[in-house]
Amino acid sequence: MSTRRATKIVATLGPASSDPDLLEKMIRAGVNVVRLNFSHGKAQDHIDRATLVRAAAQRAGREVAIMADLQGPKIRVGKFAEGKVMLEPGMPFVLDASRTELGDLQGVGLDYKELPRDVKAGDVLLLNDGLIVLTVTAVRGEQVHTVVKLGGELSNNKGINKQGGGLTAPALTAKDMEDIRTAMSFQADYVAVSFPKNATDMEMARQLCNVAAAEYRHKPGLIAKIERAEAIPRLEEILAASDGIMVARGDLAVEVGNAVVPALQKRMIRLARDNDKVVITATQMMESMITNPVPTRAEVSDVANAVLDGTDAVMLSAETAAGKYPLETVEEMAKICSAAEAAEEVELEADFMGKSFSRIDQSIAMGALFTAHHLGAKAIVAMTDSGSTALWMSRHRIHVPIYALTTKVATQRRMALFRNVRPLLMDTSGDRDTALVQAEAHLKKRSIVGSGDVYAITCGEPMGAPGGTNMLKICRVA
Repeated sequence: MSTRRATKIVATLGPASSDPDLLEKMIRAGVNVVRLNFSHGKAQDHIDRATLVRAAAQRAGREVAIMADLQGPKIRVGKFAEGKVMLEPGMPFVLDASRTELGDLQGVGLDYKELPRDVKAGDVLLLNDGLIVLTVTAVRGEQVHTVVKLGGELSNNKGINKQGGGLTAPALTAKDMEDIRTAMSFQADYVAVSFPKNATDMEMARQLCNVAAAEYRHKPGLIAKIERAEAIPRLEEILAASDGIMVARGDLAVEVGNAVVPALQKRMIRLARDNDKVVITATQMMESMITNPVPTRAEVSDVANAVLDGTDAVMLSAETAAGKYPLETVEEMAKICSAAEAAEEVELEADFMGKSFSRIDQSIAMGALFTAHHLGAKAIVAMTDSGSTALWMSRHRIHVPIYALTTKVATQRRMALFRNVRPLLMDTSGDRDTALVQAEAHLKKRSIVGSGDVYAITCGEPMGAPGGTNMLKICRVA
């Protein structure tokens, strides 16, 4: 992993990347967070994969975070007798919640039984990521009658979206609740919640996670996947109830329209950073590398623009889960991130203009950034118990790497998602002066700093108290 790369890489684990040696190589190449997709597989599969990730990370000498991505509601059509049908524009097609037999050219059953209550004549339904468009002509009992506006091949279990949003499916299903228990059994560092509409959805998810994780004394970070039109007007309340968001561009684009998404992406990244939350940009970032050994120019620009917007992480889905070139995809993404970051401008003065900080620990974090930037320091070091100081520092663009030293493995893993933060595990003395000497020795041992280098270090007194950062020291290595 390039020591200069600030943007983190989230890679989805799947059949293409479950070989232990390959996964170790992917972690060495730059994977910081491994995503387990709970839409596929059984509970034991995820437990086994989490064990695989921890073992591969240990061999690679790195700690990576594990993100459990919940499936959410299944808003899908049923199955077809022939596995698929070809829909032509102008033909009628019935979505039938009461249908038990397999589908045909006349219609198909529904996994989502509430659809007839959620739509009315004139509504537009988008199937298979918007590749098929149906206009609702009438709702009769459990049947939604439509006419095909944009045709194509429709196969088993393809997703349904309503243009403009408005489907009432709850964000958390019974399966999700069971999956949360599974994820907490191996202490997943993050839980990604699919299709939240408001803060209440995220608050419920947090309660479920905390209850399931209580016996392990663990508290995961919560990521809200922004993929419903209804979530957009409520972004700030969802952010307040979450530890971060994912710009889930697939379902979101289907509901609000492709053309709207790039501006929304920029707004969401900016909003997350302004509110001291993390943000992941996802969906089709390197899609062509599922089958090709190199990305398209457009994909390179897409990843680079997300980096320049300030995203904490860029995510790979099918590219690493099922693609032919999982390792090469990670290597290419790491190179793109590094190149984009090299072009970034640091504007700390503008960042701090008009801002005030009521907390001592937050003021210390900002002071460390400002001082290190103007001194040309080799590193910024945050001795942190909870990771908050490192998070605040990571919200601002700076070309000085931030090293977060913690005594807690859970905190180290959580910080793996923070932009420009290199989390390191270190046992330290409870005495502040001794701890500072130990920290410098740790940095020198890892060749992070050497003789003559200047670095800024923050810590708290008493040591180990969450939220207790109250000291900034500028050091020159002897």
